[in-house]
Amino acid sequence: MNGFILVNKKKNMTSRDVVNSLIKILNTKKIGHTGTLDPFAEGLLLVGVNKGLKVVKLLNYKDKEYIAKVKLGIKTDTLDITGNILEERKEDLNQEELVEVLQSFIGEYSYEVPIYSAIKVNGKKLYEYAREGKKVEIPIKESYIYDIKLIDFKDNSFTFSVKVSNGTYIRALVRDISKKINKLMTLEELTRTKIDSLLLKDAYTLEDIKNNNFKLLKINDLLNYKEVELSGYLEAKVLNGNKIKLKEKEDNILFIKETEEIAVYTREECDIFKVLAMIEV
Repeated sequence: MNGFILVNKKKNMTSRDVVNSLIKILNTKKIGHTGTLDPFAEGLLLVGVNKGLKVVKLLNYKDKEYIAKVKLGIKTDTLDITGNILEERKEDLNQEELVEVLQSFIGEYSYEVPIYSAIKVNGKKLYEYAREGKKVEIPIKESYIYDIKLIDFKDNSFTFSVKVSNGTYIRALVRDISKKINKLMTLEELTRTKIDSLLLKDAYTLEDIKNNNFKLLKINDLLNYKEVELSGYLEAKVLNGNKIKLKEKEDNILFIKETEEIAVYTREECDIFKVLAMIEV
C-alpha cells in the first residue's frame, strides 16, 4: 500500500492522533501527514502512506480553503476557543462594516504568527516560550489572501470562508480582523475544506478507513507528471539514481515499470535530467 489518503479529521484529535490511528488500522509504521490541523479544527488532512512519504517534499500546494466560525465578545491567549479568556464583554457588530473589513484583507497579508504555535525561534517552539512565560521575538510571516466571504451572521457570532496561501494561520487572521474592527472575538470553529484541488467531500473518516471503505491515491494522482515506462539501458541508470539524457518537452517525469511508480526526475539542463525522488528503491 503506497500513496496518499484524504482523511476527514474530526474535532478533538491532533493530526498525530490521526497518524497513530492509521498506523494501527493499516498495520504499517510508515505514515505521515502534511499540513497540520489544530486539535479543535476539523476537515481535510492529507496523509502519505509508505512510499508516498518519499514525494511529500514535491507537493508544492499553493493554497488552502477554510470555513471559520468566530465568537464575539471574548479574547483568548491562544486566539481560539480552547484558550484562557483574557478579556470578555458584550459586543455589537455591524454586518456591512464587517463585510468591508473582511474584504480589506484580500491581497498580500503580513502578520505576526500566534505565540501558541509550533514555529521555532532559536530552535525552540513558540508555544514552549508561551507556556514558560518567557519573552521572545515573534516572527512576522508573509501570506496571501485570495478571497474571503461572509457566509453567516448572528448576534454573537459570524462565519466566513477564506482562500489563503499555504501556511496561513486563520487564528492570526481572526485576531487581526478583531483589531481592525475594534471588537473582541476569537476563532470558535475551523474546517479545512480544500487543499489545492483536493476536496473535503472526497475525504474519508477513520471509521471509513477501518471498514476498508476508502480510495488510496497513487503518487502521480497528486504530482500529475508525465509518466514514462522504464525499459532498456534507462532502467539501470534510473534505479541507480544516475543523471540521464532524455528528449522530453515536460520538465518533470515520473518513471514507471508496468504499474509501479519508480522515480521522479526533473530537467537540469537541455536534455539532461536528474533525480528528484526515488520511490521504489
